[in-house]
Amino acid sequence: MGAWGRVFTGLAVAGLTAVLILAGLTLLYSYNKEPLPLADQCIAQVQDLSVPLDVEQTHNASIVVGVATRRGLVPRASTIALATVYQESGIRNLDYGDRDSLGLFQQRPSQGWGSETQVRDPYYASGKFYDALLKVDGWDSGNVNDVAQAVQRSGHPNGYARHVENARRLASALTGETPASFTCLVKDPPTANPEGLATFLTKTLPTSATVARDGNVVTVTTRTNRDAWSAAHIAVGNTAYYGAATVRVGGRTWTPSPTTTGSWTGDPTNETRVTITYPAPPQPTPSR
Repeated sequence: MGAWGRVFTGLAVAGLTAVLILAGLTLLYSYNKEPLPLADQCIAQVQDLSVPLDVEQTHNASIVVGVATRRGLVPRASTIALATVYQESGIRNLDYGDRDSLGLFQQRPSQGWGSETQVRDPYYASGKFYDALLKVDGWDSGNVNDVAQAVQRSGHPNGYARHVENARRLASALTGETPASFTCLVKDPPTANPEGLATFLTKTLPTSATVARDGNVVTVTTRTNRDAWSAAHIAVGNTAYYGAATVRVGGRTWTPSPTTTGSWTGDPTNETRVTITYPAPPQPTPSR
């Protein structure tokens, strides 16, 4: 083999190696239900564990948790539901599954969970899951994997266990139990849509919360500080859907960045009001 032949062979081997490494990393991150390192993502940082999600997973997790808090359920209910959707769908609203399983929870219309359209509605599917959860004796104190299996009756009865710690941290952040614990990086957010965010929060937050919009500012008034942090984290988590905004809870502020997930700054206060401020829209240049 000549010199050029060895060069081309080396390049081919290097290219194949790179492809195999990328495929391996993709499989690994897929198995762990995590976004690839360079993807837009959100992170729940609770105690000693960081839990990364991509923006689709975050949007769906917001709804799963929101339905629980609207029903007045304790955060443990969100933990069980999140461990379930981690295992069943990777927190994705799938249009396929085993036999006729569909949606976040892979619920089967043939088993009485609802129509195909209904089980692919994250709000409906979450509500049906919680309906079934509350019928499980000891759901609020039993082993999370076993309680989830009692609802789902999966062919992989121990599959929920490996997601419990991630689910617990994520639930703690999104229910507001752990303040200033949720951040996101969205490199190219969509055009600001404060009206869309206000509608989403109204539908997702507890009925005791009041959501108001005045121009480019959305204000959420809640009953408790925990509910305020839940609203703030959900607003941050949906940057990829409604645009980038500064989010403030009392003395603490999160500012979006196109290069980092950002951090909460300022001093903690026992505040029940969240202010979400979008940049003012550009003014048209006056004609001469």
